[in-house]
Amino acid sequence: MKIVVRVPNWIGDAIFALPALDSLRAAFPDAEVWLAGAPWAGDIMSGGAFDGRILSVGDRRGIAGARAGARALAERDFDLGLLLTNSFGSALVFALARIPRRWGYAGDGRSPLLTKSVSPATSGASPHMVHFYLRLLEGLGLPTLPPEIRMTVTEAERESARAALEAGGADRGRPLAVLNPGAAYGPAKQWPAARFAELARLLQDRRGADIAVTGTAGDAPLAAEIGAGLARKAVDLTGRTSLRGLLGVFSRAAVVVTNDTGPMHMANALRVPVVGVFGPTDPAATAPFHPPSTVVKKDGIVCWPCLYRVCPYDHRCITAVAAEAVFAAAGELLG
Repeated sequence: MKIVVRVPNWIGDAIFALPALDSLRAAFPDAEVWLAGAPWAGDIMSGGAFDGRILSVGDRRGIAGARAGARALAERDFDLGLLLTNSFGSALVFALARIPRRWGYAGDGRSPLLTKSVSPATSGASPHMVHFYLRLLEGLGLPTLPPEIRMTVTEAERESARAALEAGGADRGRPLAVLNPGAAYGPAKQWPAARFAELARLLQDRRGADIAVTGTAGDAPLAAEIGAGLARKAVDLTGRTSLRGLLGVFSRAAVVVTNDTGPMHMANALRVPVVGVFGPTDPAATAPFHPPSTVVKKDGIVCWPCLYRVCPYDHRCITAVAAEAVFAAAGELLG
């Protein structure tokens, strides 16, 4: 039996789906399970059971992209397709590939494209996304395992991170605080760079920490602002690591402070202490899943949670989070 799973399109969601993938493999122990997803999925999912079984199908949009993705799937002659995405487009790709059994959540008008579907809960508190994916399997009649998210790094990845950090001035004798100030989802999730800069000064002055800043090349201006007033310069790694390289950097950290974004969950999957700064999103759904971790957010904001990518008002849910509060949370994790 050959199964293909369409993994979610966001890094954090893909990590949240790992327990569901573990349960699927346990439910079909003799099946050949493949993953299909965005081009970065290979980095996130590599180093485990899916090496060599990861298809990139998410880099083209529109009907041409759907047909290209369907052709890539059809070539593998899958017996069953499980959709962990919720879009009409991803279900259309599976249907165009003529996968005989197509399972997923109903919604977005895609029920006719599925051969077996589960209605998502419409009442009650939103579950954590880990449980959202597990509930899909349960609704399909499959047993689920106790959820655990774990990622690993190789010694080569750890060594490469060490070399990059030391080349940037980090000292192995000092605790390393990694700050991740960007957010691919949009600026509404981003704690201001000025607050990250204040936090960096507190971590240096009061805890003797070295600072490293991670992110995409587009986050370089944030790194420059964070490092501008430090007594010891920050190690600027923005745009200089792959996702696997980022895991290596996190594995060297004493604490990671980040917005609610994919790298937060990468660090958490390594069991590195994580502080997540939350604004418009709800920690009940997307908080780090395992300890050691903590969430800092401002309560009493009347428009929260909005889930907007760009705040139409004054961004108060996240600008109201004080650097001292985040420093206190980081200090508790540092011990």
